[in-house]
Amino acid sequence: MEHFLNAMPKAELHLHIEGTLEPELMFKLAERNGIELPYSSVDQLRAAYDFGNLQDFLDPYYQGAEVLQTEQDFYDLTWAYIERCHEQNVIHIEPFFDPQTHTDRGIPFATVINGISRALEDAKTRYGISSGLIMCFLRHLSEEQAFDTLQQALPYLDRIIGIGLDSSEQGHPPTKFQRVFAKARAMGLLLVAHAGEEGPAQNVIDSLDLLHVDRIDHGVRAADDPALMRRLAEEKIALTVCPLSNTRLRVFSDMREHNILQMLAVGVKVTVNSDDPAYFGGYMTENFLALYHALNLSKEQALELTRNSFEYSFASRERKDEMLVLLNRFAA
Repeated sequence: MEHFLNAMPKAELHLHIEGTLEPELMFKLAERNGIELPYSSVDQLRAAYDFGNLQDFLDPYYQGAEVLQTEQDFYDLTWAYIERCHEQNVIHIEPFFDPQTHTDRGIPFATVINGISRALEDAKTRYGISSGLIMCFLRHLSEEQAFDTLQQALPYLDRIIGIGLDSSEQGHPPTKFQRVFAKARAMGLLLVAHAGEEGPAQNVIDSLDLLHVDRIDHGVRAADDPALMRRLAEEKIALTVCPLSNTRLRVFSDMREHNILQMLAVGVKVTVNSDDPAYFGGYMTENFLALYHALNLSKEQALELTRNSFEYSFASRERKDEMLVLLNRFAA
């Protein structure tokens, strides 16, 4: 099963590029840029990755991002993730990036997006990995700051397919960003939002009805509302679920409690993703394996989850069909 899950062609729809910053690369970039980390070794840093909730994770996450200073740093960060994708047969990716994490500390928007997008272009050329880049707003900041970030993105919209909403869900409901999402939609951008991770099912409903998102990131708390579950299935609204993240952040205390396969069984278009793999213990293959070991994930279920990720990606219809053909050949 391990070989099957690794060899299976896959797409990743929920991945924070800053969350792929492995400790080894963090130390390398810190040395390159003359930054002193509050950890003496890679092992000590890894030992700090014991999170009780989302905020416990976000603090070291933002601290770690400070080593990213130059265009080459962002390229190296993204390319390291691309190499993991190639190893695990991930053939399409839609990574998030958080410009406010960097612009708020004086790093130009251009520096961030130029490094990331150059690596994505090389991924297509070298490995045939297609991609679409999604710019996220930090929900613990104001909507005015989100509008400012959208303004900064204007010269680069040819490299951005959509916008998202991430960071602390508690205390920052979707209504806070209703106007900026409406503007982004009018500009032709696709919309996604983190909802129903630590926050309630109502955040999923509000993301659909007020932000008019095309996809829900996480969404596992939707299971608390049977009517919402029926709506998700009937309207074919995809959820980008992140199993290892959910257990590491105590959304579920144990992987055996995870509801992804229950949602799949009732027709919700759930997908598997790795979220912030450097912090949560695994990339795409490891997330599938975690479901196999804890929930006895079958090959048929794995194929259905992957079929969902291809079909509900933001790739072109032509690219979706190419990926589905590859998956069908693999399944045969």
